Amino acid sequence: MLAAGIGASARTIHGVVTNGTNGKMSAGDKVTLLSLAAALDEVGHATTDAKGQFTLTTPDEAPFLIRVEHQKGAYFKNVPPGTTEAAITVFDVAAKVEGVSTEADVLRIESDNGQLKVTENYFVKNVSSPPRTQSSEHTYEVVLPPDATLDGAATVGPSGVPTAATPDPVPPKGHYAFTFPIRPNEGENGTRFQLTYHVPYSGSYKFSPKLMQDTDNVAVMVPKGMTFEPGPNAMYQPVPDNVAGQTYLTRNAKPGQPLEFTVSGTGSFPRETQADTTGGAGAAGAQPTQGAPGSGPGGGLGNPIDTPDPLSKYKWWILGGLGLALIAAAAFLLRKPGGTVVVAEAQPVAAVALPVATAPKGQLLLEALKEELFAIESEKVAGGSFRQLSMWS
Repeated sequence: MLAAGIGASARTIHGVVTNGTNGKMSAGDKVTLLSLAAALDEVGHATTDAKGQFTLTTPDEAPFLIRVEHQKGAYFKNVPPGTTEAAITVFDVAAKVEGVSTEADVLRIESDNGQLKVTENYFVKNVSSPPRTQSSEHTYEVVLPPDATLDGAATVGPSGVPTAATPDPVPPKGHYAFTFPIRPNEGENGTRFQLTYHVPYSGSYKFSPKLMQDTDNVAVMVPKGMTFEPGPNAMYQPVPDNVAGQTYLTRNAKPGQPLEFTVSGTGSFPRETQADTTGGAGAAGAQPTQGAPGSGPGGGLGNPIDTPDPLSKYKWWILGGLGLALIAAAAFLLRKPGGTVVVAEAQPVAAVALPVATAPKGQLLLEALKEELFAIESEKVAGGSFRQLSMWS
């Protein structure tokens, strides 16, 4: 009877893989069925045929994940209970792709016990035509202050799933390179690279940001209690907002352009203010405050405000979230040592800064759960400022 019950709960999944670069069916790709309930154990394998089709059989009705490997890139598809069909799009890979650019570099700075804590997000778009994935050993390079200590890193692909992706240090000091592929945008949704780091602080600190590529927007956010002073040749403009912080913006920045600024004083972003002013709460699932920013169209967890400002394109991405369970699963399920990862067709969840050091999957789950509230709250401050940037423009 037990065997019959197990057999009855199994299901067959028929899938098809399409190459989004040439519009043809993708033949010869390796397909793997991963168990979300069993630490991503591989429970099924297949290879796409000449028509890009494959068939997998699940051992039960639990949720699974399908991984398709194409040209050293991995593309994923969620398979909830009851799903019997799956369509996955993959892309050809190149080391350098025309149409990849940085939309924004956003720094969030606050003081904490003799240190400055910085969360820096790079928003990157890939509008290549035909669509291709950019991937190499140095897919995306960033520069941190020479005395910075890297605390954590994560990436979020166009589908919104956060992935632990520790950047590699490269010369000269302070330079880091992500190997995470930059896949084509899904609509307005691109790729985000997030770094958290700290620098020693004695009451004043000079930042000298260095860009490795043209950047549409460079934004700096500091608490109300701190002072922001732009360098003599830096072109920052204050952006009025109603959150417990200050935002300064410079547009159309290029490598070599003076972007220096100095912060002084002490201050942090109040967590309770973030919840009230952005239409969400520190915990996933809280409802927006009526009449608060974020409670109208484009605010909170909804769609972005329809304005020409480029920052509004990905505001929802910063604020989007489906809860702790999804963030915990997503944070560790794509960790594949020595492999290239591309995320596709997954449900959107909020990004989380994961620990840099390699850790067992169970520990990653705990770390993701622990970091989730901070990540959502800190990014809501960014979201509140972006709403004001949209209206200010």
